[in-house]
Amino acid sequence: MLQVKGLHAWYGTSHVLQGIDLEVAAGELVCLVGRNGAGKTTTVKSVAGLLPKVQGSVVFEGREILGLPAHDRFGLGLAYVPEERRIVPGLTVRENIRLGLLASPLRRREADVIDELAQTFPRLKERLDQQAITMSGGEQQMLAIARAVASKPKFVLLDEPSEGIMPLLVEEMFQYFTALKRSGVTILLIEQNVELALRIADRAYILDQGQVVYTGAADEMLADEAIQERYCAV
Repeated sequence: MLQVKGLHAWYGTSHVLQGIDLEVAAGELVCLVGRNGAGKTTTVKSVAGLLPKVQGSVVFEGREILGLPAHDRFGLGLAYVPEERRIVPGLTVRENIRLGLLASPLRRREADVIDELAQTFPRLKERLDQQAITMSGGEQQMLAIARAVASKPKFVLLDEPSEGIMPLLVEEMFQYFTALKRSGVTILLIEQNVELALRIADRAYILDQGQVVYTGAADEMLADEAIQERYCAV
């Protein structure tokens, strides 16, 4: 479903990605792990179309999308949940969710979509008319995820969803990711909690200094403590 080949990316003159190759098949949950600064976030931002200086190939459902702006990639069914959450101040939970529907045909069914999401995310249900910025960090993260999936994307890029979140909410969140995968949505997940990510993933890639240094089945990587210690320990 997604094929990334020879991907290079820069921040100014800093050459962050140096020829990344990876694939994610339809229906898979693949995690991207590695130490801080390895290039994980740069990889998903490049796929999402959020970096100005990128070279290589990004093919989504057989179509080269590297030259497309981010909103066109979203229109093809590629959603992105950033690490920063980007909850819009001054808007309620409901209004933030609406932002995920602006460019979607599902906008005509806005009330039904929001009601469905409220059932899926019970913590948001009772806060739909609350100022989103007043919620806890974990609740804001759930809102960012709900906003991204409101348009029913085919593929979701998740960047560090558990960062700074209390364990109970992290558990709920990862249960949702598993359910999302079972519903047929394909996922590329960046996660510092390597053990948790590998437990729900099908496969994994390890990045180090802007390059893929290891790839394999998630359960095999989970059992290989030496690989984790070498490339993933903070």
